[in-house]
Amino acid sequence: MNTIIVIPARYNSSRFPGKPLASLEGKAILERVWEIASFAIARIPNCDAVVATETPSEDCPSEKIISFCESHGINVVTTSNACRSGSDRVWEVVSKMDEKPNVVVNLQGDVPTCPPDFIEKLVKSLEANPNASAATIYTKLSWEALDAFRAAKNVTPFSGTSVIVSTKGEALWFSKNIIPAIRDEKVLRENTSISPILRHIGIYAYRYEALQFFAGADKGEYERLEQLEQLRFLENGMKIMAVEGCYPQGYDKTTSGVDSLDDLERVAEIIRQNGELLSFYR
Repeated sequence: MNTIIVIPARYNSSRFPGKPLASLEGKAILERVWEIASFAIARIPNCDAVVATETPSEDCPSEKIISFCESHGINVVTTSNACRSGSDRVWEVVSKMDEKPNVVVNLQGDVPTCPPDFIEKLVKSLEANPNASAATIYTKLSWEALDAFRAAKNVTPFSGTSVIVSTKGEALWFSKNIIPAIRDEKVLRENTSISPILRHIGIYAYRYEALQFFAGADKGEYERLEQLEQLRFLENGMKIMAVEGCYPQGYDKTTSGVDSLDDLERVAEIIRQNGELLSFYR
């Protein structure tokens, strides 16, 4: 099974222009993400990776990303500036490949804290479940983590996503609300240290044909309401495997990408306190 890891890395982020090249404890964010991908490649047979950025223009100096990649030995390609999402950018890359991959991993270029074994778990999940169209990661929340999740929702209601998973390991639903509701929470808190809430981690592996479908299909009604593109698969009866992932010590404090300078400093502090992410896997 041939696998390609595509790393969308936009220069023109509205909230943080030039984000992929921002320095994080002595390395660019994009360099750290590439190192994660490279680590995973060494463990996954027939696997490669490539960075996908915008086509340079007068309004988009993405040649800086291209130059950075070329100087650091990082595979890089350019894509249309009309891509609506990271998944669209990923599809454009793989659709133009001479040899089509069986599995495509979408690893966003702003997640320098993604454990490399998450990638390996996703690929193995699709190998073990031939009827699945895609696979993604979730983490189980402790009660303390759930309290923090709720507090964050009070400030930014549409940050963070939860997922419900079947006994077969299939994603049943994703939501920006915290689901499911918990009626007897006090009793549960007294009897277990882990809450029933699963937080979705936005890294995906797709079969080539599933990504092709996604790129050509209209947005679903619930996808538009929640603004969660993975719901397009579920609304069309397609199967997404949900795989449990665990962060190493300290890294569970950041489960999303770097979207601001505050995020950058938060991740830097995690690295300073807990050490380099890849050191946990060597």
